[in-house]
Amino acid sequence: MTKILLGKTALVTGGSRGIGRAVALRLASDGARVAVNYRSDKDAADAVVAEIQAAGGDAFAICADICSPTAISAMFAAFDAKADGLDILVNNAGIGSMATLAETDEEIYDRQMLVNTKGPFFVTKAALPRLRNGGRIVNVSSMVAQVAYPSCIAYAMSKAAVNHFTLSLAAELGARGITVNAVTPGATITDFAPDLFNDPATVDLLASLAALKRVGQPEDVAKVIAMLVGPDAVWVTGQVIEASGGMHL
Repeated sequence: MTKILLGKTALVTGGSRGIGRAVALRLASDGARVAVNYRSDKDAADAVVAEIQAAGGDAFAICADICSPTAISAMFAAFDAKADGLDILVNNAGIGSMATLAETDEEIYDRQMLVNTKGPFFVTKAALPRLRNGGRIVNVSSMVAQVAYPSCIAYAMSKAAVNHFTLSLAAELGARGITVNAVTPGATITDFAPDLFNDPATVDLLASLAALKRVGQPEDVAKVIAMLVGPDAVWVTGQVIEASGGMHL
């Protein structure tokens, strides 16, 4: 595989599991040096780093709860000790909750907004002085922000905010040659919502909703993100790109 990201440094939030893990592995395989952010599971983050290094890549783990600006500052202090500037930021860390309006209490609502909107907002703000001109930002959103999903209404609202954040940021950073895009996965098998995928009937139902007749894997989404941060996507910015296998077409 051509190392199209050789010489680039990437930061992937929530990089120890699920889609974030797949993204970290893919960007490293493309030649990038990858900072793998994690909140609490150091062993999982270290395992991702070890896997990258075993394949001949370069990576390091950095801990931070992205909900805390203080923790974000500490994370970037640790980042600066190991890297000289940033080329790629993937705002992947997030949480979800299957709850209707009636089932959503203030704690559920606040937690969704804290992690899914405040987190990427302040990570990006802290990253910008380090992000080189011509850099790439990809925000991991969700297709539920674009289709009616009343069963996870607060989560959908938070991801709709991410989509608008993407548009506004793309307009702001265009003069620096920085592209900003969002990727909206559909049903993707991770531990993000394990109850959904532990039931074969539910998996079959979700697969039936996709044009490609299967549910996604983290690597499917990672490939789209890798495309957006690569050199061939230099003319793509401000876009919300669905990576769902064609759900609800």
